[in-house]
Amino acid sequence: MHGEYKVPGGKLVVVDLEVREGRIAEFRLAGDFFLEPDTALDAIDHAVNGLPVESDAASIAAAIKAGLPDDAVLLGFSPDAVATAIRRSLSKATDWRDHDWQIIHDAPVSPNMHLALDQVLTEEVGAGRRQPTLRFWEWDQPAVVIGSFQSLRNEVDLDAAAEHGFEVVRRISGGGAMFMDAQSIVTYSLYAPGELVQGMSFADSYAYLDEWVITALKSLGIDAFYQPLNDITSAKGKIGGAAQKRLGNGALLHHATMSYDMDGEKMVKVLRIGREKMSDKGTTSAAKRVDPLRSQTGLPRAEIIERMKQTFTGLYGAEVGHVTDDELQAAEQLVTTKFATPEWLRRVP
Repeated sequence: MHGEYKVPGGKLVVVDLEVREGRIAEFRLAGDFFLEPDTALDAIDHAVNGLPVESDAASIAAAIKAGLPDDAVLLGFSPDAVATAIRRSLSKATDWRDHDWQIIHDAPVSPNMHLALDQVLTEEVGAGRRQPTLRFWEWDQPAVVIGSFQSLRNEVDLDAAAEHGFEVVRRISGGGAMFMDAQSIVTYSLYAPGELVQGMSFADSYAYLDEWVITALKSLGIDAFYQPLNDITSAKGKIGGAAQKRLGNGALLHHATMSYDMDGEKMVKVLRIGREKMSDKGTTSAAKRVDPLRSQTGLPRAEIIERMKQTFTGLYGAEVGHVTDDELQAAEQLVTTKFATPEWLRRVP
């Protein structure tokens, strides 16, 4: 069995192993990481061999830590990264390039259509009718998109939203509110088979699925990095955040929103961002907490999106695609029956 795990911001960890009588055998670790002393590699192999195949990642990492010499130095990886690669091997996880990706960047649609398309396209990937897809959003009307489990009245000042022309909608993934002024953010959605993140913890999957974004931002001169659980940030401030939804058919929705040209003053009028939420960010102002892509690059929004497409395609390979007529029809139906209904918007009052 073979497994790989690219540590976000770090090195590639590669494992090969056999399974004999329910235990790991013939385990071999490799990769482009740094490890001292050389004997530590043998120590890791020895620590893993003989472990039960049902061992979880935490147990595997603990065994590796216990087996390492006291003077061992691991750079670019960790025992937890090795454990993740092992679990991915045992669960027959796939890698990015095991799939034929498609990139969609179609004409603007309404906020509710974007949310309905997220559900439809994820379901289509899970059913095997659509290949894994990266989709960039375009819209020409302002909106606030709240998380699946957020309280509507606690998160949004509905009077202020109406005054400033913001439609309020609810998505199927968890997480916090997205302040989406027209042409002021960059939003993308990934629709992928669950095998892509098999063997990873939920937290690890966030950074793994957005590593290509960090690479794209760095190529634009932004000192970007991932901050657990789900923030894309930089030395100058937060850039955006991600959210996920796993469907019963095995498919995964992962989407993120990054600020391009944020009107912070308008945002704090529309969103009810409490003092407690801001206190753990080290600032009393939400407007100061968001550092837009425009101020860090000086580039038009379209150029930033183009660089993201180029980066994704260069790393994983992808072809240009579009939402099909059948998918659009299914999404329009979902808008009518679900996303545009008061029952869905106010599911958590």
